[in-house]
Amino acid sequence: MDTLLKNIHNSEEPVVCRSCEARHGGVCSSLSPAQLTELSKHSSRRKLEAGNELIGQGESVSTYANILNGVVKLSKMMSDGRQQIVGLQFAPDFMGRPFVGESNTTVEAATDVNICVFPRNVVDRIINQSPQMEHKLYDQSLKELDEARDWMLTLGRKSAQEKVASFLYLIATHIDPENDDKSSFDLPLSRADIADFLGLTIETVSRQMTKLRKEGVIHIENNRHVTVPDLDRLNYAAGND
Repeated sequence: MDTLLKNIHNSEEPVVCRSCEARHGGVCSSLSPAQLTELSKHSSRRKLEAGNELIGQGESVSTYANILNGVVKLSKMMSDGRQQIVGLQFAPDFMGRPFVGESNTTVEAATDVNICVFPRNVVDRIINQSPQMEHKLYDQSLKELDEARDWMLTLGRKSAQEKVASFLYLIATHIDPENDDKSSFDLPLSRADIADFLGLTIETVSRQMTKLRKEGVIHIENNRHVTVPDLDRLNYAAGND
């Protein structure tokens, strides 16, 4: 890739893009300065408080977005009202399915979230003009597929303690990509949401959290803030290779 595209401080890039939290690693990293300029003319930044819905299942899609910071949860609802959390997204993930006009999930801010929003038609046009961006989106889709398969293993074969440890490891390694210190974070989900995500009861989640705390795998403060003294030990408790 041209060095020009890699340099976040390049003077040809829009100022807002140079300081963007998701500039490296996100789909925008595949664009030329001219394409970034075109996209930035139509983009806007939004802050959403935890619990706010970005788009509902079955709603028409008119925009896409990059997550700048925070955590987003994806849920699916059945016809009888039962709901299941089916995924989490973190910075600098791209939210949306190019060329798909309807959302197949409900997208909600799990924490306070900052996003950069783009009109769907503008992004679809740039994708057609940029094989690099198309490749970047393809890579993200394959990454999400691999993570979904790993999560199938977690839900289908792991013990309750391994499930809870797997969730904590997922959060520790994804919640703040700009921070090299993965040992401390706030839980982005409530105990009820964690239980939903893991297919466990709230009581089981709390019991396994307590067990991991007593074994020294994690420390918990104020029922929400988690410190991991040894990430490798947490990964081992999760039953990962």
